[in-house]
Amino acid sequence: MRIVLQRVTQASVSVDGNVAGAIKHGLLILVGVADGDEQAQAEALARKVASLRIFADSEGRFNESLLDISGSALVVSQFTLHADVRKGRRPSFTGAARPEVAEPLIDHFAETLRAQGVPVETGVFGAMMLVELTNDGPFTIVIDSADLERPRRG
Repeated sequence: MRIVLQRVTQASVSVDGNVAGAIKHGLLILVGVADGDEQAQAEALARKVASLRIFADSEGRFNESLLDISGSALVVSQFTLHADVRKGRRPSFTGAARPEVAEPLIDHFAETLRAQGVPVETGVFGAMMLVELTNDGPFTIVIDSADLERPRRG
């Protein structure tokens, strides 16, 4: 799984002109599921996101997590995070999981975040969505579940 976290002061996702999910202070999380991903990756990423210290404390240091600031998450599926652009001019998406695999894993990611105590809103899987956000910082991080499995050097 691959996620893109964007720290936001507000974010929303709309489908056909109707707001499907909206949050104030917190994280917009774009989630791409790769072929072969499993629930364990969704759970590990959700736990990491909930506790990742990327919000400023009273001294301006990144010492606060999403839980510490009582922030929310807006989870939006995005298979294009697994685009392969190595050949030609048109991206290939063959590395992305099929919808029947991806949707339950994204739902499990969102549910695991909720179980950690994070209020979660979501987009609509498979729909053409319009995402609006105010990036706070800007602050954006890409996390791949494979990175959580590798031993750290040093």
